[in-house]
Amino acid sequence: MEITQMNIGIKSASISDIQDNTISTEAFTIIYESYYKRVFKYICYRIHNHHAAEDICSHVFEVVVSKYNSFSPEKSNFEVWLFAIARNAVTDYFRVQKRRVSFSLDSIVNMVLQRPSPEDVVIQDDHHQALFASLAMLSDKERHIIAMKYGAGLKNSEIADLLGVSDSNIGVVLYRSLKKLHKVLETEGVYDE
Repeated sequence: MEITQMNIGIKSASISDIQDNTISTEAFTIIYESYYKRVFKYICYRIHNHHAAEDICSHVFEVVVSKYNSFSPEKSNFEVWLFAIARNAVTDYFRVQKRRVSFSLDSIVNMVLQRPSPEDVVIQDDHHQALFASLAMLSDKERHIIAMKYGAGLKNSEIADLLGVSDSNIGVVLYRSLKKLHKVLETEGVYDE
């Protein structure tokens, strides 16, 4: 409910600001406070590097300021536009790095949980290594969709808008991907029902 109200505020601010071809400080503050954490988590989840994620996230919001006049509420909602910028920034990062990465769950877990005991760290590291190995078995598309869903917290419809596919396709890909992960982790003895 709260996000819907924020989106309405951003959308109306967007229309008036687009007419001026600038973004007001107030509109940017609302956008930044509403989306920074989600964009940052998405980037962390994708690149597995907390410090680089901060730089990329800053770049994303710089692009929002510089390209704000190109945003059109008729084409898509603001959130889809913002996460398309974030996705492109991550793609550019990988292009520069020229390497294949796995997702960092450590960064997300460290932000949410208190420090675990040394025994828990070893067990958690083993589980994460198994999860990273399992994620590596998925296609790039599957990993990307999982990152958008669980890293950025996007809804299936928002992911579908970003990727240009149907909502049901995203649901099917997520279901099948999670089923694959579950099966691999179960055979390795990491996940038991």
